[in-house]
Amino acid sequence: MSQRTPSGRRATSARARADPADALYGLLSAVVSGIPRELGFTSAGTLATLGLAGPRRITDLAVIQRVTQPSMTALVNVLERSGFVERRRDPTDNRSRLVALTPAGLEYLRQRREATTQVIAQLISKLPPGEAATLNAAVPALTHLRDLYNQERDPAARA
Repeated sequence: MSQRTPSGRRATSARARADPADALYGLLSAVVSGIPRELGFTSAGTLATLGLAGPRRITDLAVIQRVTQPSMTALVNVLERSGFVERRRDPTDNRSRLVALTPAGLEYLRQRREATTQVIAQLISKLPPGEAATLNAAVPALTHLRDLYNQERDPAARA
């Protein structure tokens, strides 16, 4: 059960104040779950991966999204029918196909990013100036964390 301060704000545990991982998790969970979406997390994550890394084989996408290859094949089929992705020949191996974003897939990602960044920007605008400055100073570290996470998930980056 959460406790409230006399001013009505939710009390923050000492652990949450001291642990950046816990604080980031709480923020990201709240923001991501609060924004309406047309696609599930794995579908949206697959589109985001294609947006960041470019066309990929289904096997790579399955590893990155931590699902089985048959599950990823089914997901790609749905995304393809929805017009978000297309399959192309792999220029390095004519026997293989790559999954790539279509213009509709790119537009979906753009809209999701815009909606999410608007929510976060509104929250940041409500911070006291000192906290906003501290958060601004953390941008390089946050960007580095994002890049490390993407590298760990991408099988091509580990090769």
